[in-house]
Amino acid sequence: MTLAPPHGLHDGFANDVARLCSDLLRIDSTNAGDETGPGERQAAEYVAEALDQAGVAAILTEPRPRRTSVLARVAGQNPHLPPLLVHGHLDTVPAEPRDWTRHPLSGDLHHGHLWGRGAVDMKGTVAMVLSLVRAWARTGRRPRRDLVLAFLADEEATGEYGSRHVVTTHREHFDGVEEAISESGGFSITTRPRHAETDARVYPIAVGERGTAWMRLTARGTAGHGSGPAQDNAVAELVHALSRLTTHRWPTAVPPAVSTLLDALDRILGIRIDRTRLEDEAARLGRLGELFDCTVRSTTNPTVLQAGHKVNVIPSHARAEVDGRFLPGAQATFLETVDRLLGPKVTREFINCEEAVAADHDGPAFAAMADALRGQDPHAHPVPFIQSGGTDAKAFAKIGISTYGFAPLLLDPHLHYFGMFHGVDERVPLTGLDFGVRVLHRFLTTY
Repeated sequence: MTLAPPHGLHDGFANDVARLCSDLLRIDSTNAGDETGPGERQAAEYVAEALDQAGVAAILTEPRPRRTSVLARVAGQNPHLPPLLVHGHLDTVPAEPRDWTRHPLSGDLHHGHLWGRGAVDMKGTVAMVLSLVRAWARTGRRPRRDLVLAFLADEEATGEYGSRHVVTTHREHFDGVEEAISESGGFSITTRPRHAETDARVYPIAVGERGTAWMRLTARGTAGHGSGPAQDNAVAELVHALSRLTTHRWPTAVPPAVSTLLDALDRILGIRIDRTRLEDEAARLGRLGELFDCTVRSTTNPTVLQAGHKVNVIPSHARAEVDGRFLPGAQATFLETVDRLLGPKVTREFINCEEAVAADHDGPAFAAMADALRGQDPHAHPVPFIQSGGTDAKAFAKIGISTYGFAPLLLDPHLHYFGMFHGVDERVPLTGLDFGVRVLHRFLTTY
């Protein structure tokens, strides 16, 4: 795909970010978690060309054929400040076209939204960053500090061919970096405070994420005829263990960032959130409740189940995969509880295990992001939150880099942001992308 050269854009970025995002959405970079997909090579080459047109040299790196990441650097005004990492991923999860209103690889602009898999997660953000870098090249502007750019493969799996690869093979690219920004934060949630006559917009900025424990469970038993007595049945053992896992009531705990979030929501909404009934309060608050409902407890969700091959044969083993997430500092207790619930006849092994990560929600970086949001939206209320899922932030944390989730978007009040992630009819408003570029410009030229 050939990229059209940049051109003047009045006083905004909308034309360029729309073209970049639409083009990226039309590139299939599906990551099914195995080696069957097309890889990220085509998307990486597109990104490298967009950077080259802005005079920014890019390096393509791939540990496996077509599993490609892009590394680059943009010089800032003050070389004495620590560089800031901006990282995003080029891969997407699979999408079934028959379930979508518009094809997930269409990149269509329809009713003011760009449609396609990755519009929110996270090709839209990649397009915002590219658009900003290209606008700086046209106008002669620069960020305040050096920007280290990393557009990565394999985030939708373990990051083995993306973030984990670059932090080891290209460690020198990140020398001096202490902080980073990436996906899943800075989006708007419109709400009406109690007794208020006008709406307010809450902008959650991610300052951490729960730990990840993807586990493969195995139950072993005695193979036999399906008509025999029900004893030592691996399938039954595994099903009972999964039932214990899914019905377990994980205790509630409130990390400091979540406590700050709850205090902020109290103030913004003019209410008092009951800290003793957070599950009920999350349901009552709807989309605002989604900001804390999964980050005050650990979770275990079975996602894959495999056993047997014939109805009248009892198999000798059964397997399942479980997506486990645990709160900061709770890994040891979490795993002890999992083992107790599984029982002696079910063993576990890790598919992926990574500790929870956190960034400073009281520091100057968070304050600068909040200021950038308020500078573009006078009704903005920035708040910290912890992500329930995981990102490439975990790989960068291992080399001492703290990541904030800051991919700013102004959303239609009816668009469910979290519902777009891995969901059907993923789309992003064009005006939201333009807003995001302006916020990023303000943040990156002042912080």
